[in-house]
Amino acid sequence: MTDTRTIRIEAVRFNPETDQEPRRQSYDVPFTPDMSVLQGLQYIKDHLDGSLTFRWSCRMAVCGSCGMMINDTPKLSCETFLRDLYPGPVKVAPLDNFPIQRDLAIDQTGFLDKLAMIKPYIVAKQDKPLSEGTFRQTPAQLEAYYQYSQCINCLLCYAACPQFGLNDQFVGPAALSLLQRYNLDSRDVGWSVRADVANADIGVWECTVVGYCSEVCPKGVDPMHAINENKVNSALDYIGLKRLVGGR
Repeated sequence: MTDTRTIRIEAVRFNPETDQEPRRQSYDVPFTPDMSVLQGLQYIKDHLDGSLTFRWSCRMAVCGSCGMMINDTPKLSCETFLRDLYPGPVKVAPLDNFPIQRDLAIDQTGFLDKLAMIKPYIVAKQDKPLSEGTFRQTPAQLEAYYQYSQCINCLLCYAACPQFGLNDQFVGPAALSLLQRYNLDSRDVGWSVRADVANADIGVWECTVVGYCSEVCPKGVDPMHAINENKVNSALDYIGLKRLVGGR
């Protein structure tokens, strides 16, 4: 194998059914310059320890499955390269602020419940038969919400959010970004069915504007900005002006 070096990967191991607490296990992994951390973990699973558990799917920073803490920073393991972390060691751990399901895999149930709360789909003013064609938008109308539609639900922002770390009931950055994605969509009239989530104690007002969520997003989404925009909407809703300024 050409240009092969070896790096140590220290992975958190934890089985909640049998272990009292997480521990670290070290593996020496040969790697080439084109290998990601995910590929290093796959080498461990294929050649060194088949019991190591982690999630992955697309390997192209699209699916959001392979998020984990890499040297204490939330990252996608498929787009983090071992060459950039040499000589190591590389410390990998499950995303902060979530229950561990097994080793590097977290329990996403709480997030999926929050995602359902914000109704992540277009609430149209009225149904439109397929025979009438699609709802058309101008480039400006698309641009209004486009960045928020790039969220891949990788949950790095939740691992970065200190407020979610203190209160796991907080709806959180990704779900509130998607809430704003639909609020800004010209085809959507769903503020009235999402307002209770935005206005709640666990909604936008729980955010303390640290902004680390926006720094770690691998797709360039700015959750802090989305939440701040909805603080304005929430305030207008509270004083009864939301509908007067174009609330839908």
